[in-house]
Amino acid sequence: MERVTLRIPKQQIEAVEQMVDTGQYPNRSEAIRAAVREMIDEQEASRESSSKRGLAKV
Repeated sequence: MERVTLRIPKQQIEAVEQMVDTGQYPNRSEAIRAAVREMIDEQEASRESSSKRGLAKV
């Protein structure tokens, strides 16, 4: 795994910390990795949807 340093607004970090505190994620890193995975999955789904619409000709 590669380390990435980033700046995130305090309000967003507090929200991530709350998810960790309530047990939704084991730590901040895993919460942020999950968010990145979700963003990538959504992007791929959007691309697939766009390409399928382009193929459907009536």
